[in-house]
Amino acid sequence: MTREQQLCNGISPWLSPLAMVVTQDLALRTFFRSVSVLGGQHLPSGGPLLLAPTHRSRWDSLLLPHAAGRRVSGRDCRFMVTIDEMHGLQGWLLRRLGCFAVNQSRPSLLSLRYAVELLQQGQQLVVFPEGRIKRDEETPIRLHQGLARLALLARSQGMDVPIVPIGLAYQHRPARWRDRAALCFGEALRIDGRGRDAAGAFNQGLALAMEQCERRACAAIDARPALRAEAAGYP
Repeated sequence: MTREQQLCNGISPWLSPLAMVVTQDLALRTFFRSVSVLGGQHLPSGGPLLLAPTHRSRWDSLLLPHAAGRRVSGRDCRFMVTIDEMHGLQGWLLRRLGCFAVNQSRPSLLSLRYAVELLQQGQQLVVFPEGRIKRDEETPIRLHQGLARLALLARSQGMDVPIVPIGLAYQHRPARWRDRAALCFGEALRIDGRGRDAAGAFNQGLALAMEQCERRACAAIDARPALRAEAAGYP
């Protein structure tokens, strides 16, 4: 049995296009008044890629494919999700949309090796470094070690994988009907060194970059003219 068969069912050729229509053309357009995307020039057009977004709402998993998925980049977003997301009907759907489970605090070697396989194929992986949804605006961003460990493992396999920080913002937490939403890509980061010290240093820089991206996304929602004009120029 392959690692993919143990962790997910790949990407269904019939369910994936249907999910794209339901989520991007119907759900997002119906629920939100507007969705702004900033920093699109920071999204690489090819090669292995790790996307590291803040996690503020369940809507995050729909906004990311809207801003970086097949219609924009020509490739799917492969999500690493928490184990408790993979139960019941939701788990059945996620497995057929290319998602697979990982324990962010103690990621298994199976999950990490499968993620490296996807990166070797030039795919883009979405990892929420905070693990779970955080709606408390006062608490600083705290990241798990899973993404840093994955980047270090990929580096040991000869891959210098860019990690793109992303900030997501909504008018309210949780998001409300006809809210504005915004997503901001930051400049790609790369991990250096090895071991826990390298992972810890990288996480500090990544957390700061994610906070900066989130502030820009919040500013776009606040309707500052310059930022809203900038957002309009990106897909």
